[in-house]
Amino acid sequence: MYKTQKNKLIYSVLMLVCIAAYWLFDNFYTPDTYSQQTENGPKTSIARNLMPSSTTGEIVEHSHYTLSYNEPYEQAEWVAYILKKEHLTHDDRKRPYFIEDPKVRTKSADWRNYKGSGYDRGHLCPAGDRRFTKQAYDETFYTSNISPQDRDFNAGIWNELEKQVRMWAKQYGEVFVVTAGVLEKGLEEIGEEDVDVPKFYYKIIARGNGDDQKVIAFLMEGKQSTKSLKQFSVPVDKIEIRTGIDFFEKLSKKQQNQLESTVDTGDWNFKF
Repeated sequence: MYKTQKNKLIYSVLMLVCIAAYWLFDNFYTPDTYSQQTENGPKTSIARNLMPSSTTGEIVEHSHYTLSYNEPYEQAEWVAYILKKEHLTHDDRKRPYFIEDPKVRTKSADWRNYKGSGYDRGHLCPAGDRRFTKQAYDETFYTSNISPQDRDFNAGIWNELEKQVRMWAKQYGEVFVVTAGVLEKGLEEIGEEDVDVPKFYYKIIARGNGDDQKVIAFLMEGKQSTKSLKQFSVPVDKIEIRTGIDFFEKLSKKQQNQLESTVDTGDWNFKF
């Protein structure tokens, strides 16, 4: 009798372990990597003097963009990349699966956190900016490069800003972009891993070098708007205060003050 009860207990425990293991595998297994297998492959480098600070120290470098991951919010606090005129191809790419970022030490959030949430998996470095190679395109589908976005916002004013940035890349030859949601306390959370939903998103664009450098910044509430893009332009200083991130920290204090304290939309040709 005792042996039978013991066997039943062992069987029950093993069943529970198998069920738990299957659930973990089904929900949080990372099936593959989109990163290059060697360090010698093609890369899009970012000048060091353009890089922002990281409030977390979790810097992840991919071949064609770099990010700072914020584990408590389960997303990047910024994604930075260079967009060149020659990057803007119309190559037809097969949309891959969203997968966890193997380079994030704590593992980025699983895409299933977004399932049924009502929010889009909004790219930070847009897949449309990285069609020039399959590998560049695929690596934008790491979940470290997405953030929950209202569908109308993602397809509306935010999409217009992304298209405007592409136009500037064509016009000026090359721009630097850093972007993400504003991560702050008290945000709505979704999924098993409590992915935070930013209320506001920012994008900072720079072009040129030295005394010819120009910067423009945008801060938008994460909902659709009929306003023009110019109406969302703000000083970089305002975004620094909201995020705690020091953008262009490698520049001299004098140059930072010149670029970050004012808004000058006249230096940029707007379509939207």
